[in-house]
Amino acid sequence: MSFTPENIFFLGAVLILASIIISKWGYRFGVPTLLLFLFTGMLFGSDGLGLEFSSHEDAQLIGMLSLSVILFSGGMDTKRRDIEPVLAQGLVLSTVGVILTTGITGLLIFYLSQWTRLDIGLSLPLSMLLAATMSSTDSASVFNLLRSQGIGLQHNLRPTLELESGSNDPMAYVLTIALVDSIVSAGELSPMTLATKIVGQLAVGGLLGYLFGRALVWMVNRINLPNAALYPIMVLCSILIIFTFTDMLQGNGYLAVYVSGLVAGNSRLSYRRETKTFMQGITWLLQIVMFLTLGLLVNPGEMLHVLPVAAAIGVFMMFVARPISVFLCLQPFHVPAKAKVFLSWVGLRGAVPIIFATYPVIAGIEDADFLFNVVFVITLLSLSLQGTTITACARWLGLATQEPREGNEFGLELPDELDSQLSEQTLTAADLSEGNHLADMHFPRGTLVIMIKRAGSFIVPNGTLELREGDILLTIAHQTGLGK
Repeated sequence: MSFTPENIFFLGAVLILASIIISKWGYRFGVPTLLLFLFTGMLFGSDGLGLEFSSHEDAQLIGMLSLSVILFSGGMDTKRRDIEPVLAQGLVLSTVGVILTTGITGLLIFYLSQWTRLDIGLSLPLSMLLAATMSSTDSASVFNLLRSQGIGLQHNLRPTLELESGSNDPMAYVLTIALVDSIVSAGELSPMTLATKIVGQLAVGGLLGYLFGRALVWMVNRINLPNAALYPIMVLCSILIIFTFTDMLQGNGYLAVYVSGLVAGNSRLSYRRETKTFMQGITWLLQIVMFLTLGLLVNPGEMLHVLPVAAAIGVFMMFVARPISVFLCLQPFHVPAKAKVFLSWVGLRGAVPIIFATYPVIAGIEDADFLFNVVFVITLLSLSLQGTTITACARWLGLATQEPREGNEFGLELPDELDSQLSEQTLTAADLSEGNHLADMHFPRGTLVIMIKRAGSFIVPNGTLELREGDILLTIAHQTGLGK
């Protein structure tokens, strides 16, 4: 069965709905949702129920669109106060770590035919290209697993992973494109030219990302639209403009949208709650569409021929290349050994390597189909082995903690325009020692109690309400009045 205008909406809706339903059981058994979405696409594909989809160009377009929004949303959710303590080590992992992983894995691939009976036969540039496509990690599935099971991480591991996963995709993309250009031009690009191109793309992407991020914040805060629902749409359109314009100027579009997301997420932004809710929904939709598309694109029958080679490379990356790069990159920092071990193990491969593997195919590079199938098998292997053991690994290393609850007990948020802060306080016997009315409580100046939660019920307080031990008070205070 092929996609036609008559059935594309029906088939697309069925695929997305099936993926959502299947993911429900994935959470329960600790299986990454990415893996389930890929399997769903493969199930409905040409070797499964017969849906024909073989356009690498369309898959790449969907991937670029999805990744730009996903990276912006990830940057917007990353708080500056969380990443500042781990900024240096996170950036080293996402840059030097990617280069080390590419170099170590590329050399293994090149010499694997000589050391073993595996017949790979790739040149050194092709070996490095294969390694570069797989050099970035996908930590989104890690967070989904940990959050679904209420597990947090010690030693600032969560912000480290967030920063690395958000900023290593641009580096892997630059390496992939540079190596593709070098191979297509038959090695006419010198190492110095490649290095200059990489630095230039990252510099332009970072600068434009910051400038566009500031412009986006200014536009959202200053333009008065007739409907609040239009603000998230304006942000979505801005993401696509940022990515495209940066790419036109030979910059790294992925880095630009991520930096723009960081700027927007850490600035005072009108209609933040509406924008955040919209972005979460559209991000999930695009992730599902992207993973399903990649699952439909692959032919499982072709993967059997590359299984031994892919398994050898995948195991090497998990147990050798990734740990070496992590330990070398974090050597100058005071990071406990068990934290380094955990970071080594959570180097999951996700949708990004598969999307990057479409570039050699579209460029017409020899053995590109072989590279694509190898990357796909390694992704499945990584998600199946590493993805299903993340929680067990965190607990075994003693790094698991209780995941902090987001928001508050009352489900309320304040607009950024208000210079105020919501806080919670659970009353104890000591708090009630001088009286059990609000007038008897000693709150800081400028603090008001706006609601009380008692045994699942919500109460709007007044002067005559008697307070009880265990009551949860929701207070509001002006930022300038805190601590007075």
